[in-house]
Amino acid sequence: MSDAEWAVVRPLPPVPGWLRGRGGQPEAYCHRAMLDAIRYLVDNGTKWRAMPADFPPWDRVYAFFRRRRNHDLVREFHVRLAAWSASGPGGTRSRAQA
Repeated sequence: MSDAEWAVVRPLPPVPGWLRGRGGQPEAYCHRAMLDAIRYLVDNGTKWRAMPADFPPWDRVYAFFRRRRNHDLVREFHVRLAAWSASGPGGTRSRAQA
């Protein structure tokens, strides 16, 4: 995921409770790594258990995906990235340049 794409979706994942002082443990993997793993899975059509070792463990990625899916955040990630891709960074990209 590029820095520009990350800037588009960064505000979407909820802030973990431990950062808001509500207790709990810090998450073991950053949200960006998790989203990269999910995008890899969707792009390449692999199975969860066949996730390459470059990504966090498949069960952690799946748990992240499942929590976000239950709150419709996966759809929102897609909508925001699709809109960003169609307009380009800054809204200046046309269809001919895509």
